Amino acid sequence: MYFVYILKSEKDATLYVGSTEDIKRRLAEHNNGKSKYSNSKRPYVLKWFCAFPNKQRALMFEKYLKQGSGHAFTAKHLLE
Repeated sequence: MYFVYILKSEKDATLYVGSTEDIKRRLAEHNNGKSKYSNSKRPYVLKWFCAFPNKQRALMFEKYLKQGSGHAFTAKHLLE
């Protein structure tokens, strides 16, 4: 299984969208500063995730969530 996830920075409330095979490991990497892009905005909390049957579908949905219409979808349907 592959997962698409949304993290929220506790520092400035920004969101981070990513995909992984192991959510617990990936969240720990973000919070331990092992991810360059998200290093300055840690700590993070997991706000949402969804499982996909294969990597290709997960990457397609991750890409969608990172686009303009995906931002609106996230705000309206996935997060409070």
